[in-house]
Amino acid sequence: DPAHAQAQPVDLALVLAVDASSSVSTEEFDLQILGLAAAFRDPMVIEAIHAAGDLGIAVSLMQWSDSRKQMVAVGWTAVRDEATARALADAIEATPRFLIGGGTAIGGALAYAMRQFDDNGFEGRRKVIDISGDGRTNQGPQPADMRDIAVGIGITINGLAILNEDPTIDSYYYANVIGGTGAFVITAN
Repeated sequence: DPAHAQAQPVDLALVLAVDASSSVSTEEFDLQILGLAAAFRDPMVIEAIHAAGDLGIAVSLMQWSDSRKQMVAVGWTAVRDEATARALADAIEATPRFLIGGGTAIGGALAYAMRQFDDNGFEGRRKVIDISGDGRTNQGPQPADMRDIAVGIGITINGLAILNEDPTIDSYYYANVIGGTGAFVITAN
């Protein structure tokens, strides 16, 4: 089909899924956004992008809360070098909080994130969703069901668990959210 014929191959297509649900304070939202922006300015991350292959990566950032509230905040962006990584970092840092309030629908966020890989102008050799959050699903589809679908179609899900109200959220992410080749959970306090 013509849409896929024109898709630009990249070594990695990455969806960054940022929690904006009711449990996420302004400080926690800023932690997520500023942390992601800082990552794309980090020389080690820029080196990792080079090491991933010659095609570069494509990154999109979405915000999510309940199963009716998800949106793309930074559209698909090609990152190949320090200049494009810094431009993405600036775009992420400038992103306002579009969603305020709502339940925590990790499964809904994963379903929305999976759809972002379709007809986005890029064809990732690897497809990864990095989802951050501070709470357990309390609304919408179960994250384990969405994880299993994602892994079944070759998407890896990593988690960034924000330890605050729930000090065991990392265990929940290990059991219910992450999956696929090399999947991991990183915690943030």
